[in-house]
Amino acid sequence: MKRTLLLAALAATAATSAFAQSSVTIYGRLNMTFEREKFSGQDAANNLNNNSSRIGFRGTEDLGGGLSALFEIEHGFSPDTGTAASTFWGRSSFVGLQGGFGKVRLGNMTSEAYYATADYVSMHNHDTGTSEDKLYDYLSQNTDKISYKTPSFAGNTIEVAGTTRDGGVGNRTYDVAYNGDFGPLHVGAGYQDVKDGPSALAVRALYELGAFTLGGYYQRTMGETAGAPSDSAKRNTFRFAAMYALGAGEFHANVGWAGDRGGVDNTGAKQYTLGYNHNLSKRTKLYGYYTRLDNESAADYFLPATAADGTDYSSFAFGIRHNF
Repeated sequence: MKRTLLLAALAATAATSAFAQSSVTIYGRLNMTFEREKFSGQDAANNLNNNSSRIGFRGTEDLGGGLSALFEIEHGFSPDTGTAASTFWGRSSFVGLQGGFGKVRLGNMTSEAYYATADYVSMHNHDTGTSEDKLYDYLSQNTDKISYKTPSFAGNTIEVAGTTRDGGVGNRTYDVAYNGDFGPLHVGAGYQDVKDGPSALAVRALYELGAFTLGGYYQRTMGETAGAPSDSAKRNTFRFAAMYALGAGEFHANVGWAGDRGGVDNTGAKQYTLGYNHNLSKRTKLYGYYTRLDNESAADYFLPATAADGTDYSSFAFGIRHNF
């Protein structure tokens, strides 16, 4: 009898523990485009391109007293071939705690400064694929990172993060991000710093005005690149984006400009994109765009190793995106 009661108690405890386990969500995105791409001086080519497709798992567990555990793991793959990304869970993999004190995460995470600035105004295709922002300086390391995010104070949050340089690979990087929501106005700022290397400060604003959404950011890169003069990384970058929503359709336009780097003439570039999204549902859309990148004679943004500096790039693309 005692043994039976003990087994029953253990079974009840196990059942209670099972009910207390993390609430797990499976999510992902499949995003593919058929494109007519061209580099200046070369023949145009037809390609089927992956636009950052991924699958992920995230979850939380209520620990009581307003404290909860959280985790996320996310993996990239190419739907056209079924090929997995070279690093499994390389897109995101972290564990953390959150509560009244804010949120702490440890692991592999995308730059908080990037999310607060460049990503926020990339509205037409989530800053992916050939029309992604080619001009933003992404200085942060994602791996071996610790981050802390404050609770929201009247719509304002701050997040700080730093890497540990685990194994002595690369220089430590640091991120600081600010986000503020004030009704239709959304503002943000991000600072990235590479120890003994370059740093970048960016500010962003986005305003919703009925069917129109207008946004943009400015980024100032400073400091030096390895073995170069102290101002060799210096550069200004601007991007402006606009969206007009009409029923299930969205008309998009954005333009970016990067100035000369380190005072070296003809190292700037411009990028233009015009696009249209047609939302078949909240999860599925058809879309098309034209994007063009104009490199100045000594610039090499988004160029293969075989292309000479100053080569330009353009693409007509038609795609399908499904979120799940």
